[in-house]
Amino acid sequence: MSDSTQTPSIILETRGLTKDFKGFTAIKDVNVQVQTGHIHALIGPNGAGKTTFFNLLTKFLTPTAGRIFYDGNDITRHRPAEIAQHGLIRSFQISAVFPHLSARENVRIALQRKLGVSYHFWRPIRVLDQLNEEAQHLLEQVGLGEFADTKAVELAYGRKRALEIATTIALKPRLMLLDEPTQGMSAEDVSTVTDLIRRVVEGRTVVMVEHNLNVVSTLADRITVLSRGEVLAEGDYDTVSTNPAVMEAYMGTTDAA
Repeated sequence: MSDSTQTPSIILETRGLTKDFKGFTAIKDVNVQVQTGHIHALIGPNGAGKTTFFNLLTKFLTPTAGRIFYDGNDITRHRPAEIAQHGLIRSFQISAVFPHLSARENVRIALQRKLGVSYHFWRPIRVLDQLNEEAQHLLEQVGLGEFADTKAVELAYGRKRALEIATTIALKPRLMLLDEPTQGMSAEDVSTVTDLIRRVVEGRTVVMVEHNLNVVSTLADRITVLSRGEVLAEGDYDTVSTNPAVMEAYMGTTDAA
């Protein structure tokens, strides 16, 4: 009789990941495994190394030591464009939409890659008209259907973040990296964007850096806690939130990471 227990599929893994900056070690010997289909949160006090870790994953930085594996392949020395082509897509802490284009036009730019015209900006704009229906569908998914013709610069901050999530999804990511998706938002916008993320990432794998522990507790299947560049704890929310070392690192606070 065969064993019915299946080993979880690991889509992203770091082994001994280390980054030094002129004598300062920002990340030291970090080992993380991200399971396919999970939302994996990365938290830690200010200066814990979260942004450095994200920049290593997306190849904006080169590790001093260690390796990064994506979908079983060593991507440690790959360029950012290479990993994006394989479906590892990052959204940034600061909204990265085109401010003077409409919401629909922003999504169409992300969608046009599949037409093979990503860099053919001299072609007539009607070439992209075939993407309008799909763009509208994505906007409706993130609650922006009625704002399709609104310029991004005119959208409220929470809606700009929703638009960025729509453009990220348009790139058909296998793994989404969300960098502080609720930073700077009002409580109402935080709730809206949290619900949005839960809805649109269903069935996708996500790694997110997030300060708001209420968001993390709501969304994350697994949490890695960094402190001074090293893994302090890992597990589900109940496990890490009651860990004495984690509580000490946060100096007793429970509302922000």
